[in-house]
Amino acid sequence: MNNNKRCKWCNLNNELYVKYHDNEWCQPNFDDKYLFEMLILESFQAGLSWECVLNKREDFRKAYDNFDIDKICKYDENKINELLLNDKIIRNKLKIKASINNAKIFKNIQNEYNSFYNYLRNFTGDKIIYEIDKTTSSISDSISNDLQNRGMKFVGSTIIYSYLQAVGFIYSHDENCFLHA
Repeated sequence: MNNNKRCKWCNLNNELYVKYHDNEWCQPNFDDKYLFEMLILESFQAGLSWECVLNKREDFRKAYDNFDIDKICKYDENKINELLLNDKIIRNKLKIKASINNAKIFKNIQNEYNSFYNYLRNFTGDKIIYEIDKTTSSISDSISNDLQNRGMKFVGSTIIYSYLQAVGFIYSHDENCFLHA
């Protein structure tokens, strides 16, 4: 790890978190498979820290069939029970059920817009937004409202704002961070 200054939230004692900060967070990645994985992970963050979710990411990938949306859409009660017994992931029944439900809605949006990325672009004007020290915005409010109206759960405005930062629609590195733009 280099000695560059990083965003105040980045736990420098967690190498995985530093790698995430340096190489992934706020970096545009609009591949639908990645957008899906991050939306599921962000929904599990509700009420927890992102660091907690990130530390379990590889275990989530294993438990969730590498975020294969077609498989997740077919998860049944047996799979839900298997996930609830997996102590390597976050075992919240409401979040697990929401992740399956959200996968189906994500797929519907992909079919409607030809990709989830195209759906998100409708809200962002297809540009990167540069802002710091915010947890919601009119864009995250709009996306959150639309997703909730479509039936998604655990996609409040704060979660969606974090999601937009994670996938690179919003660029938010602190002013003293070496990645600040």
